[in-house]
Amino acid sequence: MSTVVSYLPNAGPTTVQSQFQTQISDAEIRRIFEAQRATALRLRTSTAAERIAKIRKLRDALMARRDELIAAGYADFKKPPAEVELTELLPVVCEANDAMRHIKKWMKATKVWPSRMTFGLKAWVQYEPKGRTLIISPWNYPVNLTFCPLVSAIAAGNTAILKPSEMTPNLSALMVKIVKDIFTEDEVAIFEGDAAVSTTLLSLPFDHIFFTGSPAIGKVVMAAAAKHLTSCTLELGGKSPTIVDATADLKLAAQNILWGKFTNNGQTCIAPDHVYVHASVKDEFVRQCKAVLDATYGADARAQQASPFLARIVNERHTARIKGLLDDATTRGAKVLTGGAVDSGDCYIAPTLIENIPADARIMSEEIFGPLLPIVPFSQISEVIDRINADPKPLALYIWSKDDATVEKVLKQTSAGGTCINHTVVHFLHGNLPFGGVNNSGIGRAHGLYGFRDFSHERAVVRTQVMLAKMFFPPYNDKMRKVINLLLKTV
Repeated sequence: MSTVVSYLPNAGPTTVQSQFQTQISDAEIRRIFEAQRATALRLRTSTAAERIAKIRKLRDALMARRDELIAAGYADFKKPPAEVELTELLPVVCEANDAMRHIKKWMKATKVWPSRMTFGLKAWVQYEPKGRTLIISPWNYPVNLTFCPLVSAIAAGNTAILKPSEMTPNLSALMVKIVKDIFTEDEVAIFEGDAAVSTTLLSLPFDHIFFTGSPAIGKVVMAAAAKHLTSCTLELGGKSPTIVDATADLKLAAQNILWGKFTNNGQTCIAPDHVYVHASVKDEFVRQCKAVLDATYGADARAQQASPFLARIVNERHTARIKGLLDDATTRGAKVLTGGAVDSGDCYIAPTLIENIPADARIMSEEIFGPLLPIVPFSQISEVIDRINADPKPLALYIWSKDDATVEKVLKQTSAGGTCINHTVVHFLHGNLPFGGVNNSGIGRAHGLYGFRDFSHERAVVRTQVMLAKMFFPPYNDKMRKVINLLLKTV
């Protein structure tokens, strides 16, 4: 059996637990999937106005429940209200508004000029919906990472089934309420539940799957999709390195890197994972970081745990995992520069800076996804480039430097899904940029036009104006061969 969760209408989001009001069988999931078949066919001819209207309803429903979203985010892992607004609500509103402004343009066929071999043919690329789509989203930013892909799916003219994480039950329950209020199940449906629900969904022949999560689960999703040759967008993660060279503005770097790292208490796929700092400025950079932590979250362990600006780890299992990384590093000789406090019952780990980390420590090979920031000194930028290239390609890479030659060298000699120069994480919010990883950190692109294209089939169309190809019809003769020889020299 699988489960679908309904929002409890008479309970505030701070009291909602993951209570399954209705048990739903695998057969019922398949029924809804089949119900979307006819709708997907109908939506192939949907207009820009129809798609815009649906996206507007989604945006307005989110804005109407702003206070409920804030309360649900706090209930799930004490997420600060400003972080709910900035990292959950604002990205969806931006995505929705951008799509509504540009859908008409995106939907238009793109004219293609003939090549030397195709004179006499008119050609264009026609964007058509892929059909029935599946969006599987994670717990760290459940609203953002469910509804932003949904905007792209709707903009491209698809149906969608959503599977949010069960680890944030209050936000997920509110999302169920929003979806059921504004969509019919044959157009957009949403299911909550454990891995069994995902397994059932992944067994179905969707036309496209959009998954956000870990590389390990991404491989499972891709393997399941391969059984039906289903296309995938995989937004994964990895260890996103940050470089701070000797020319960097250390105060600004410290402020910005720690903002990117400790927002959502480090549970961000594009958060700076570890920092390579030039040895000549390492001590000053650490001093600046400590000053930022003191000013932002409190000057001692008690004040930091009481800070209203620090979310909690999502659950005790993940708290234990992150604590295990810290314990392994310190056991091997790593030094805690600041932080290190752990309260497992509160799912709390203090913002922590650590150095002198042995290469074989787990924290240097596993994605941290928490509030631990390794500081690694370097002397030559080539050392850092070699270390980055020895690891799987990251989702993000951040460079802090005023030296253009250093920046250019890093950009040319490394590979990453995205990069910020003298900034962190903001490329995610840039709606005109493609967002995604490379190899282990992801496949495909999201946001704006790039998300629309990932949820669309780019159909190549040609129309004959002059039938020049008939000169190549058999029977083949010497005259034709002369034409072919000429083409081989000139095309």
